[in-house]
Amino acid sequence: MIDRPGDHPPPHAQLAAQHPLIFTLLPGEILYRHHKKIDDPVYFGKTGYYRFDDPDCPAPGCFGVLYAGADPECCLLESSGETTGVPAVSGAYLNARAIARIGLTGDLRFIDLVNDGGLASIGADGRLGTGSYKVAQQWSAALKKHPCKPDGIRYRSRHAPERIAYAIYERPPSSFSVASMGSFTDPANEAVFKRILETYNFALI
Repeated sequence: MIDRPGDHPPPHAQLAAQHPLIFTLLPGEILYRHHKKIDDPVYFGKTGYYRFDDPDCPAPGCFGVLYAGADPECCLLESSGETTGVPAVSGAYLNARAIARIGLTGDLRFIDLVNDGGLASIGADGRLGTGSYKVAQQWSAALKKHPCKPDGIRYRSRHAPERIAYAIYERPPSSFSVASMGSFTDPANEAVFKRILETYNFALI
């Protein structure tokens, strides 16, 4: 028996002629990052390890991608939710990381895979955000070259589809203003952290 539907197909030949749904974030709007304290929160990765990375990474000349969430919940789930079954996060892991508020200093335009018609507008389906990284990276490279000149991709978190994530194509750091919120274990973040543990059945170990 064939296991359907399988991986998402690669980008199709008609993509450049299609009209993607665009979602615009305006100056002053906020995104969030969960990052290692030793690293700059504005980090455009070029490892090729993540969903919408350049498929040519880590070759010279590849583009970088910064991943962010619409809220702190999305950031924690995306950064520590790789395992399924009984998800858990350690205090040591959290203490080594911080939440950053990433304010936008200008408009950012995203190909929208979240709102009604977004996936259909590029001839794709939900597997693009849940299936093969290799295929998703091919789509990312093709969408970056699209005539609409997007700044990135807006998509649903695989670990919590009600949460919204952003993949931002490499751009000047001056596009962002950054403020640290401290660790999820800091008293100031107790309410949001407790809500995540309860809602998503996370264990703190």
